[in-house]
Amino acid sequence: MLPEADWQRWLPLLEWVDMPLGQVLYESGRTLSHVYFPTSAIVSLLYVMENGASAEIAVVGNEGVVGISLFMGGESTPSRAVVQSAGKGVRMSAQKIKDEFNRAGPVMHLLLRYTQALITQMAQTAVCNRHHTLDQQLCRWLLLSLDRLQGSELTMTQELIANMLGVRREGVTEAALKLQRIGLIRYARGHIHVLDRAGLERRTCECYAVVKKEYDRLLPDRTAT
Repeated sequence: MLPEADWQRWLPLLEWVDMPLGQVLYESGRTLSHVYFPTSAIVSLLYVMENGASAEIAVVGNEGVVGISLFMGGESTPSRAVVQSAGKGVRMSAQKIKDEFNRAGPVMHLLLRYTQALITQMAQTAVCNRHHTLDQQLCRWLLLSLDRLQGSELTMTQELIANMLGVRREGVTEAALKLQRIGLIRYARGHIHVLDRAGLERRTCECYAVVKKEYDRLLPDRTAT
């Protein structure tokens, strides 16, 4: 989505990195050293309580950037960023992304539009976790993850899903089995294969559509590449 001149300036500033499952890109309260642009990985942004309990507030994939606090001026954040689906990405140093943002122009406006879309996802996730059923939340989570992957299969343990959604593992097991019984997914040995995406969209709450509509509105050209 960057104009060609900006993209050519960015190319030497980017470093390809592997993003293995479970890798922590940054911890709560720590100053960030890089921003990350996942290409085939998915990263979860989690809030962690003092007792160790956690809940996901957003997912970031090939549509976005991990580490917005750097160019927003905060340097750190109370959330934790963890790779939820292994893959690759590129990263840029903290100082370089600040320099790029401070140029203003297309780069700044694109990063700000993405930040607004991310805030929408965070707000909708909070509402969803408060008002909707676990299987609706699971459908929303699966759909958001699929939008950020190529293909229809996710590698994800029930324990990790439970940590993301902030619920007991038994609840995830029950919800996943329910979706499997009605033919929407197939789940085995940490692999979730979506069989009926349209069925998931019918079963989920309105939260998925709200988030998707805002991303499409703010970042309309992201699917063109």
